[in-house]
Amino acid sequence: MCSKRRERSDPFSPPSRIMGLDVGKKRIGVAVSDHLGWTAQGAGVIDRTRPDWMQRLEELIEENGVGAIVVGLPRNMDGSVGPRGKACQDLARRLEDRFSLPVILWDERLSTVAAERTLLSADMSRIKRRKVIDQIAACWILQGYLDAQRRKQNDEKP
Repeated sequence: MCSKRRERSDPFSPPSRIMGLDVGKKRIGVAVSDHLGWTAQGAGVIDRTRPDWMQRLEELIEENGVGAIVVGLPRNMDGSVGPRGKACQDLARRLEDRFSLPVILWDERLSTVAAERTLLSADMSRIKRRKVIDQIAACWILQGYLDAQRRKQNDEKP
């Protein structure tokens, strides 16, 4: 359980950030929003094969003052949720229980494809792409969520 989390009742504490996760079997790409919730920046890749990967995620949550987590939900093109999606749903429940933070599942269809195209257009080698693809995909997922929230707020204005 995160013990150092700031109390939101403190009017002088900066707004919390939102973390985006691109969850894979071996790696988790991590992105974090700016304090205003406008942009997503890469925050690293966590190796899920290591026994301490959840502790590393907790450290990133604490270091970045995260107040909510967006987990990419892989869906099939018809919108259904397959085995990978169900595994992400299970992980989202575990994260919510462990960190006592809201966890939002967000449609991640084609985020890895978009990240791959971005890296290809940057003429990045395959070895370098492999090291950052998950982080870039996490940025795409989180940025999609942030943009949708901003559109929703703009639509609700009188």
